[in-house]
Amino acid sequence: MFIEILKTIIFGIVEGITEWLPISSTGHLILVEQFIKFKEVSPEFWGMFQVVIQLGAILAVVLLYFKNIWPFTKNKEKAIKKKGILSIFDKDIMNLWGKILVGCIPAAIIGLLFDEVFEALFYNPTCIAIALIVFGIAFIVIENWNRNRKSAKTENSQITYKDAFLIGIFQLIAAIFPGTSRSGATIIGGLLIGLSRPNAAEFTFYLAIPTMLGASLLKLVKFGFGFTSIELIILLVGMLVSFLVSVFVIKFLMNYIKKHDFKVFGYYRIILGIIVLAYFLIA
Repeated sequence: MFIEILKTIIFGIVEGITEWLPISSTGHLILVEQFIKFKEVSPEFWGMFQVVIQLGAILAVVLLYFKNIWPFTKNKEKAIKKKGILSIFDKDIMNLWGKILVGCIPAAIIGLLFDEVFEALFYNPTCIAIALIVFGIAFIVIENWNRNRKSAKTENSQITYKDAFLIGIFQLIAAIFPGTSRSGATIIGGLLIGLSRPNAAEFTFYLAIPTMLGASLLKLVKFGFGFTSIELIILLVGMLVSFLVSVFVIKFLMNYIKKHDFKVFGYYRIILGIIVLAYFLIA
């Protein structure tokens, strides 16, 4: 029991770090699982766990950005008396949520239809390694191209619905290929359409809320709720650890990108991808 909880803590730390840094959480979890395996859970539980553990990371975004995403006005009763029931909603935040939901459409549709197909085809170390390398190169190339360009969009309000949908297309790539990184793909998409690094990262955080919540609920429904006691403890501990780690990682990333670009993550991805390819080709 103690050993299984210790493994869970490791997975939670990995999830909390890699979910928000553009280096692929699912890819890292799958790779770590090659060396650290649960012994007291079913394979079906593991398939669900590596997705649902992300709920802890989502709560970190909700906590840190609550004021930016809570759609209701402070004094609801006063607002209703003056302007009617719709005035309880903050128009700017509701507009932001509209863009977030538009950005989720591509991955939601394709994910619902082909989730199990993608998992069978691409959730393996070789595909993960290739995705790590390809998107690592993409980060370096795009940052070099972006170096002397002035970001046209530095605020969420400047993101259009078309921008949101295009970013959603990049998120779809990550939904198909583990190792791509959901945050990495959406940040690259944001940079390409003129978003600043902080704006691209922040919108990526918001986009994660419905995306990861939906993916987690889908996995839970497919798995069912027949947890053993150890499975339930493992899931809750993993979510708690990923939440705590995510809080610090999100703060770190937002401070880091104010003065630095994403190329260091590109180099990390390439090196890790090469190591993974070499290891599994030799093994």
